[in-house]
Amino acid sequence: MKQEKSLWKLACAAAVTLSMAWTAGCDQGGGGEVSGDKSKPETTAKVTKIAFVTNGSSDFWKIAIAGVHKYEQEAKIQVDIKIPPNGTLEEQSQILESLASQGYDAVGVSVLAPNDQVPVLNRVAEKVKLITFDSDAPKSNRLLYIGTNNYEAGKVLGNEIVKILPNGGKMAAFVGMFAVDNATQRLKGIEDVVTKHNIQIVDKREDNADRAKARANVEDIINAHPDLNVATGLWSYNGPAIVAAVEALGKKGKVVPAVFDEEDATLSGIENGTVACTVVQKPFQFGYLASKWMHDLATKGDAAMAAIPPNKMVDTGVDVINKDNVAAFKAKLAELKK
Repeated sequence: MKQEKSLWKLACAAAVTLSMAWTAGCDQGGGGEVSGDKSKPETTAKVTKIAFVTNGSSDFWKIAIAGVHKYEQEAKIQVDIKIPPNGTLEEQSQILESLASQGYDAVGVSVLAPNDQVPVLNRVAEKVKLITFDSDAPKSNRLLYIGTNNYEAGKVLGNEIVKILPNGGKMAAFVGMFAVDNATQRLKGIEDVVTKHNIQIVDKREDNADRAKARANVEDIINAHPDLNVATGLWSYNGPAIVAAVEALGKKGKVVPAVFDEEDATLSGIENGTVACTVVQKPFQFGYLASKWMHDLATKGDAAMAAIPPNKMVDTGVDVINKDNVAAFKAKLAELKK
């Protein structure tokens, strides 16, 4: 009888041990999936959603987007590129609001109207890690600006204009919208230099990103001021518009373009002697660095926040392109576009 009881106890102990082993097997990793069972999908990591929002379309942005793609390849991520089709404030604001509502982790934007868009930008910044590039909105709650110190860039171009007009003269300035931060700062930098050298800005025109109007503005000013010496374009497409107007009106050598950015027509104008110079930013770096910072802010949390410079700016610098270095610059540009 005692032997039967002992056998019974051993059987019960074995049953308990087997039950515990089965339970443990069913609860590995807290996922409720039996080890080796491939019938259920594995849990995947959260996809980081990042967006790069331009202020319109131009060759300038093609270069910046090449920088975005370079970082995508290195980091093995995707950055969604959003381009306002007509380059309007309303389109850009709608894109930003939409991204914020779609659960994006980080968004970078070249701001069209830094003052008017502050409420929109702040609403977006409540939901995503928001940075700016190319055109800043310093009054907003953006975390960081990546791009050119536009006031200093304006001073650089101002000094080039002084070289063109060492004895003073008359100039005009053209841009999409003077209210945009990069335009405001560039013009201020130019003015602070040229006005000390007897150079007068006789007219300023904006075109609201309308390419046809950009050229018509230049033609109107040249016709209204027969003694105009220099025409300055503050946005990338203004350079080609000025070149087209100057050449069409037979003013080559009389009205000298001194502009910003590296549009093909601008560089060709330097090669053929129509354009004196252009001050170029580093849009490839805009795209690359904006993508990297957004990725870090979205994935590294406090460590990325701590790495933001005290002035909340990453200045990518500028270069002056003229007839002496345009060939080398074009070769470098072609390589970057690859």
